[in-house]
Amino acid sequence: MRNIILIITDTFRYDNLGDRCAAMPVRTPCLDAFAADRATDVHGFYTGSFPTIPQRTDLATGRVGWPHYGWQPVDQSGRNHIASILRGAGYATQLLCDCPHLFPSRFDQGFEAAYHLRGQEGDTPILHLNDPIPLVMPHEKTRIAPMRRGHTLADLHAWTNRSPRYEAEMFPIRTADTAVRWLEENHKAGPFFLWIDFFDPHEPWDPPEYLVRRYDPDYDGPPMVHPNYGPSSVYTGAELRNLRAHYAAEAELVDRGIGRTLQKVDDLGLWDETVVVVTSDHGISLGEHNRTGKSNITEADRRWWPIYPEISHIPFLVAAPGVAGGSGLNLLAQPVDALPTLLDLAGVEAAPPEPFHGRSFADALRGGRESHRPCAVSGCYADSPDGAAPARCSTPFVITERWGYAPIGATGGEELYDLHADPLASHDIGSANPEVVREMRDLLDEHLRDAGADDRAIRLWTDGGRSGGAWARDYLPNG
Repeated sequence: MRNIILIITDTFRYDNLGDRCAAMPVRTPCLDAFAADRATDVHGFYTGSFPTIPQRTDLATGRVGWPHYGWQPVDQSGRNHIASILRGAGYATQLLCDCPHLFPSRFDQGFEAAYHLRGQEGDTPILHLNDPIPLVMPHEKTRIAPMRRGHTLADLHAWTNRSPRYEAEMFPIRTADTAVRWLEENHKAGPFFLWIDFFDPHEPWDPPEYLVRRYDPDYDGPPMVHPNYGPSSVYTGAELRNLRAHYAAEAELVDRGIGRTLQKVDDLGLWDETVVVVTSDHGISLGEHNRTGKSNITEADRRWWPIYPEISHIPFLVAAPGVAGGSGLNLLAQPVDALPTLLDLAGVEAAPPEPFHGRSFADALRGGRESHRPCAVSGCYADSPDGAAPARCSTPFVITERWGYAPIGATGGEELYDLHADPLASHDIGSANPEVVREMRDLLDEHLRDAGADDRAIRLWTDGGRSGGAWARDYLPNG
């Protein structure tokens, strides 16, 4: 059996890598080199259950969460857990993370050992009440909720992490250094499973100022370190550029951290006996669709928010014995497929406590067939006024090899996009392509039925965007 190193980032967009026309091109030399030399790049990988914890639950269990449940402890989502399965097969298992949500969601359970670097986002391990909480950026430009002591997450993050901000003290580098030391101390004890979870480039963004200046050298206003989760029109052009620059600099820092980790794999000569995956949970809007953030949680924006491609499309890079480096794979896959694929690539024969919903695409990675899924569906389970359907914050998005479809678009109706010509889904062409809209609606219906969704949920999603449907009647703005 082979070692497995699973590297997950948070909020890292697919188009950050290479020359993919991101909102602001990000320097990712380490991951670009990994893709060019060692890994197969799975181009059609999309988030499933959204956001942070639901996506990781899909990945860790091999079972779909949406539309059944949302953000909850992983052990409430079934009996599967990647760490327990591998530990039962004889693996040493370790979780290393700076994501503040994994331990509260009990992802550490099942691992032989787990380590959490604290202080990200709103996580406050130690109070500093003698020092005032700074006002980092204008509150009207950032996410307001949740607030503590009258301050936003942007303010609280700076207050909690108040030490001199040298690169070596940044979370991506500290997390990477922890992983490097772990590999040095444990690489002989295979097989091992190491889950490394970088919370960055999740906001608030606090990269070194010199990195931000490389992307935005002339800005002289307050730093835009946190999106507002609403209309991007609240920002001036200079402010939006600075917001993107902070994100890009943070993503570049993550690239450096991952590069340090991959270099240690190389130093220790582990490539011939190790499966390495680098992926993300989701992306983020940085002005696309006149939005910043990942979902609509501001009263100022009454639009629906489909999980558009800048959010749903995520990297999935795989290096493993028998998998060609420097190649690309054009199949559709999702996080529920990751666990069976990892077991297959590592040579692990273990029956999970509950059957997988996902399927291995290891054969395709080894050069076999490239067809896998007819579509990828990203969805968010959230409460609504009557408890029956998600609120305006996030609505599903369906992807095929060519098309992108939102059953509940920004203004409540169906939307269709030609992703070959329009990869970020900017121009709705649904009215000119009713047959394609019908086909996409049928694919969503089939996906929901295969996932065991109840009839009311199926009816809400597949009927909702059309005139007279449940969403149009009950949930449209001013409707």
